[in-house]
Amino acid sequence: MSEAQSLFEMLRQSVKPEIVDAFARLVRDAPDRKLCRINALAFAAAEGLDEEDTIAGFLQASRLGIFELSWNVLCPGCGGVLDANTSLKTVQATEYTCALCAAGYEPTLDEMVEVTFTVSPRVRHIGAHNPHELPAIEYFRQMYWGSGIDLPEDDYEEKFDEFVIETLELPPGDKAVISMQLPAEFVIVFEPVTHAAQFLDVKGEPTRERRNLVLVFDRAHRHAETLNLQPGPLRIQVENHAEVRTLPSVCVAGEALHEMLGRRRPFLTAKRLLSNQTFRDIYRTDTLDVDQRLKITSLTFLFTDLRGSTELYERVGDLAAFDLVRTHFRVLNEIVAAEAGAIVKTIGDAVMATFPTPDRAVAAAMRMRDAMRELNEERGSEDLLLKIGIHEGPCIAVNLNERQDYFGQTVNIASRVQHLATSREIFATGSVLEDPRASNLLSDRGLSPMPHSVTLRGIANEISIFAIP
Repeated sequence: MSEAQSLFEMLRQSVKPEIVDAFARLVRDAPDRKLCRINALAFAAAEGLDEEDTIAGFLQASRLGIFELSWNVLCPGCGGVLDANTSLKTVQATEYTCALCAAGYEPTLDEMVEVTFTVSPRVRHIGAHNPHELPAIEYFRQMYWGSGIDLPEDDYEEKFDEFVIETLELPPGDKAVISMQLPAEFVIVFEPVTHAAQFLDVKGEPTRERRNLVLVFDRAHRHAETLNLQPGPLRIQVENHAEVRTLPSVCVAGEALHEMLGRRRPFLTAKRLLSNQTFRDIYRTDTLDVDQRLKITSLTFLFTDLRGSTELYERVGDLAAFDLVRTHFRVLNEIVAAEAGAIVKTIGDAVMATFPTPDRAVAAAMRMRDAMRELNEERGSEDLLLKIGIHEGPCIAVNLNERQDYFGQTVNIASRVQHLATSREIFATGSVLEDPRASNLLSDRGLSPMPHSVTLRGIANEISIFAIP
């Protein structure tokens, strides 16, 4: 049995067989470009697989060494990969600059950091394992653009040629000359390896005078002032001062380029992965550095606590109470994972969980309440009375007490909202129910949350709380 076959057999012990079969077909049959920076959500959709099961499958396969996981910082404008990392720990810069868009961005884990999967060379060697040997057209496709750009499959080369006038490969230390006729367009001389760009605003009366332009590519130079030129002959001398091959490319920033970059599709974000239970189980302490602080624009927090747990221990005894509380934890863990969430930590009999979107948290809360009701009916008692609070908002991902955790006012509010609840109540803030999917979920079930305003300790202004019946 080959090493790849052996790894896939091991994968079957933890991943659903249909997903393992889909992975095996992908590795065996797909062209090289399909095995580089795989978009897990697009793969699940194409194969008709459950998204959460597919993500868990990719994570387990990465743990075994079938795939390699990458955290890519994206430009929200053009969708280009500004920085590729094998670990989230190396996403350290406070700002990332996109030369193609001439803009700088503070990284957030919502839409600026994608997680992709590339087949391991021990399973199958592909061209992207040696990216500096890829032709320019494939370097753009496989290495520059992120997995959220829905690049055309059948006519990619033709579409690429519509906006790329000239491209060449320039080895380290080499010089070359690009001679061309400048069209009356906005032209960008772009180098995707070092992320350098020179904008040329070409307009006015055409000229026969040959102009000269010298461009040096290295790791320091990113962008210079836009040059205003007339249409006509141009001689561009390019020099590669970088330690790797560069790919100077002359592009027209017109409709063809904007049409290609405008084709977007969902992708696996770092935020979603950090709120994935399988990920937290596999990468318990190896996610963030102690001093690292990464922003998340929107994350949903759910806190639970058992009402009267002290009395429960007194009433049924330590051993019986411990078994009952442990059963309650197991049920909550299963529900959180099924709703695309993750348990961050337990504090006594309380649980702190995160979800990528408010609707998944609301769905989980209602399932938790139903599950506790069923456990109580089985026991013929009212021992498990669960209080639940939900809030959504910005936060910071941190490493706290050797655990990937979250910090910020959103976390504080979610915890205090839970403390307001009495037995069997689900309290959610206005920001949760303002989410259309969350409100539709409740209306589909015929539920009308009861609003009221409250003042929380440490929070200056009143906030709107809704009790979900």
